[in-house]
Amino acid sequence: ASDVYKRQAQTRAVDLTVVGPEAPLAAGIVDRFQAAGLRILGTSRAAAQLEASKAFSKAFMAKHNIPTAAYEAFTDAEAAKSYIRSLDKPVVVKASGLAAGKGVFICDTVDDALEAVDTIMVERAFGAAGDTVVVEERLFGDELSVLAFSDGECVVPMMVARDHKRALDGDKGLNTGGMGAFAPTLDVTPEDIAEIRETVLVPTVQGMRAAGTPYIGVLYAGLMRTAEGWRVLEFNCRFGDPETQVVLPMFNGDLYAVMNACIDGALDETMVQWHDGACATVVLASPGYPQAYPEDLPITIGDLQLNTLVFHAGTKRTADGALVTSGGRVMAVTARAHTLAAALRHVYDEIQHIHFEGMHYRHDIGKVHYG
Repeated sequence: ASDVYKRQAQTRAVDLTVVGPEAPLAAGIVDRFQAAGLRILGTSRAAAQLEASKAFSKAFMAKHNIPTAAYEAFTDAEAAKSYIRSLDKPVVVKASGLAAGKGVFICDTVDDALEAVDTIMVERAFGAAGDTVVVEERLFGDELSVLAFSDGECVVPMMVARDHKRALDGDKGLNTGGMGAFAPTLDVTPEDIAEIRETVLVPTVQGMRAAGTPYIGVLYAGLMRTAEGWRVLEFNCRFGDPETQVVLPMFNGDLYAVMNACIDGALDETMVQWHDGACATVVLASPGYPQAYPEDLPITIGDLQLNTLVFHAGTKRTADGALVTSGGRVMAVTARAHTLAAALRHVYDEIQHIHFEGMHYRHDIGKVHYG
């Protein structure tokens, strides 16, 4: 696939390619483009291990004293289960490899954790992504997402976003890749961001540089504020979904220039500016998501306001041009406004004009924290 994209970039004389999904990064698309002399924003295959291997990521954080949950990694299901029984407390069980945001199980009981190990390693629900499993202590606190631009040495945080991972209202149900998000987060201070930059973002970029695998592109840190301080839950090596749908609409500047500066080692904090106000997005999901779900459900979209953004994630056109579903998270409805409350009202009003059979979504995006 990387060679196909490379040929398209060459044929169409593409000036800059930006990689969105994690799989091409992990497969080395950036390395191939660079070898062909093509400009591309994204991490090398080696640097992409921060996301592609949770076992690698946890070991990297331990080596560089980046705050994260205590953990152990296992390639044997019975060994993982024995460790879980020895802990006898709530844990998080993760498939180490890429699982499209679905390989994480937040477990309330030992039995839940044992079942998660079986799902990942015995039933092979995520294929080879479950060859190694990571068992972490379960942390408690508020989650947030910090994305940053990096040129391999300089790292500049973006506006902070918070997403909602659980499938159902009230943060109930299964973990998903994200059911909605908002930015900025009103309870995160400039001092918090400075601390996150110095304790997480800078050591990550410096550690990757020292290893001979400079981190160039977008660094996404999923964090939790615990009673003991900030802890990294995960790294993504790209614009995270759905956080990107609320962060980039707030960007006030020349994004093309910033991306090129990352590639050229010329990134500067003054290049990254933000609009006032707030942005919110709500994901419309297929029935059954994040478990098995049907596809090819007809979608109807009525008249929407001009300042509404609808990001299509799991949709396609049929041969006769009809719009149908083709994934679990079908689309994200986004709006920017002077306040978070106004942005949320706008989004939820617009959702009433979009329909497909069994469509479900969170009704409390943003409201869990801010009423």
